[in-house]
Amino acid sequence: MGFTGWKTHIEEGDHVLVHVTRDNMLSIFVKKGDEIRNRYGVFKHDDMIGKEYGSKMISTTQRGFVFLLHPTPELWTLCLPHRTQILYIADISFISTYLDMKPGSTVIESGTGSGSFSHSIARTIAPTGKLYTFEYHAERTAAAAKEFSEHGLNDIITIQQRDVCKNGFGMENVANAVFLDLPAPWEAIASAKAAFLQHRTGKICTFSPCIEQVARSVEALNENGFIDITMYECLVRSHDVTPIKKISFEDAIQAARQRQPHGKKRSLEEEGNEKVSETELQESITTMLVSKTPLETRGHTSYLTFATFLPAIENNVQSLDANDDLMETSVVEKEEKSSTNNDNDN
Repeated sequence: MGFTGWKTHIEEGDHVLVHVTRDNMLSIFVKKGDEIRNRYGVFKHDDMIGKEYGSKMISTTQRGFVFLLHPTPELWTLCLPHRTQILYIADISFISTYLDMKPGSTVIESGTGSGSFSHSIARTIAPTGKLYTFEYHAERTAAAAKEFSEHGLNDIITIQQRDVCKNGFGMENVANAVFLDLPAPWEAIASAKAAFLQHRTGKICTFSPCIEQVARSVEALNENGFIDITMYECLVRSHDVTPIKKISFEDAIQAARQRQPHGKKRSLEEEGNEKVSETELQESITTMLVSKTPLETRGHTSYLTFATFLPAIENNVQSLDANDDLMETSVVEKEEKSSTNNDNDN
């Protein structure tokens, strides 16, 4: 059991993500007789079997521990083998929402890369949706296909080695959404237009690190009749939350004059030995939480350019014209029939 389902306890053959430290996570398949060795000791696969996902596992040497986590697309993004630059959760969640992905959707992705986004798409459109993903590099295609098979995603994901910029997608009238992570996405937009379901509204997104790429993609989107063209940039900004004591304006002025701190830090030993007085309890009630952002924000990843495919306008106009012609013909026939009847009566 893995990305396509959920279970509570680990069995032999299950996929487990071993959380060693914040910056170190391992992907394993549980097999009897195997073990993990690191600086914290030895962790035997036999001891993992029967444990609950999320459990803390102590090494046989008692020198450390790890956590046994259930695989999810978010965790897989943090530990997958990097074959290319990957998408992270901030971009992934925004793109998935904006492209209106949901169970049953058919999605086309070009630029499979390391498969980070592919796993998130598969979970979003499961169990009845379909993802067609394309990668022009043979070795990356083979590696991604192997991972999809191991993770039980073959029913949802179909991967193909293909240069869509030169040869197109080779698909028509199938997709609800298209995602392009390519060096030259503008070369694939015409083919993407043909791949959309021609009777329904669709969404497209291009992922480009340079603004020059965005400009050329926007030009191609305009030329192919897409509307609502918009570009976004996602930046992650963390907040450090700390408690501070509430003080009145008069107390703040007085403390500033005396150049005295509002309180003092206590060591853990002092805190452990002292009893909480009623005064301290009252002071704890008068504290509040404040957040502070770091001076530096994480840098730019890529620009996200979105557009809407609206074939319904053309089709509806043609349909209305056809209906108008049919109504005119019907009216003319009725008038001719009425005129003939009148002549006969005369």
